[in-house]
Amino acid sequence: MAISHALLEFIPSMFLGVPEEGTVLSVLPGHHLLLEGRGKEAIRLVALGGFGAILVTIILLPLFALVLPSLYGLLKPYIWIILVIVVIYMFIRLNRDFNSLAWSVVIFLFSGIMGWIMLNSPISSGVSLLCMFTGLFGVSTLIYSLSQKSVVPPQMSEHSLNVDGNILRGIFAGGIAGSILGFLPGMGPAQGSLLAQEISGGGDSGEDKDSFLVAMSGVNVSDALFSLIAIYLIGNPRSGIAVYIDKIIEVFNYQHLIMYIFVSITAVSLSLILCLKLGDLVSEYIQKLDYNRLSWMVIIFMSIIVLIFTLMEHANLLFVLLVYITSVALGLLPHYLGVNKSNLMGVLVVPAIVIYVGIGT
Repeated sequence: MAISHALLEFIPSMFLGVPEEGTVLSVLPGHHLLLEGRGKEAIRLVALGGFGAILVTIILLPLFALVLPSLYGLLKPYIWIILVIVVIYMFIRLNRDFNSLAWSVVIFLFSGIMGWIMLNSPISSGVSLLCMFTGLFGVSTLIYSLSQKSVVPPQMSEHSLNVDGNILRGIFAGGIAGSILGFLPGMGPAQGSLLAQEISGGGDSGEDKDSFLVAMSGVNVSDALFSLIAIYLIGNPRSGIAVYIDKIIEVFNYQHLIMYIFVSITAVSLSLILCLKLGDLVSEYIQKLDYNRLSWMVIIFMSIIVLIFTLMEHANLLFVLLVYITSVALGLLPHYLGVNKSNLMGVLVVPAIVIYVGIGT
């Protein structure tokens, strides 16, 4: 499920929340291709990136097994320093001027404070993360798209995908960056994608954007596998599903590792086919749907999911609703300020830094 979700989630993220032409730089590179009518090509780049990156991760696994256990032991006291350096680099790399830099820092810190408060509240971490991430990254993007009266342009019936050196470099970069991402706590796909962009040498040209999209998909899928591998290598689960698996399997041994590798290959192979079929289907029919009504249906559905899990966990409904509204408002700010939404990952990075410094638990 983790592997298939990591690959297939690109379909709704590309076809929902489509931006205007002028704001497309602050969102997924897949939207660039979508606005050019190249949705089918984008889906193929995503599928290729995810499938290739997971193979890169598996091939490099013996090297990781030799290096990471001892390296993690050496770096663990300094992980908070590494996280701070990564965050500072992101601020510098993703901002054009002092004004956008200042707003990025403010958004990062505000989301981090909210994350710290929620993760230290009596409310379960599952409900807290569902509430915050739905508001920060899901509903806010759809609301902004609706406010701009965005539409999905007609998509080309044919596609032209050429696998060249840039694409192969993107696959390799995605596999490497996803593995590093699975090693560092609190880092999300946005940070991993930036790292992949640096490894692949991505820039602003069309070919580089294709390579970056491949790398982004690779980061997602590689991270999903490596978060499971981390249980065996460093004894520390790196994702929600990895934590769950760590609880139901008392001793994660070599046999489990081999089994998960083969299961992952099977899952990514099936997901590759599903991604191509579903992506083409959505690409053909999205223009025939009432885009605004579809977006509102998704917003309502996501909000109901938050409400249902809040009631199931017997959490304080008014408090969760307040946090949900705050998350949506905070998630809208990057769109209107013209800064990158990856700054909202402070919701996890700030609590991780605080814990590794030793201030909190």
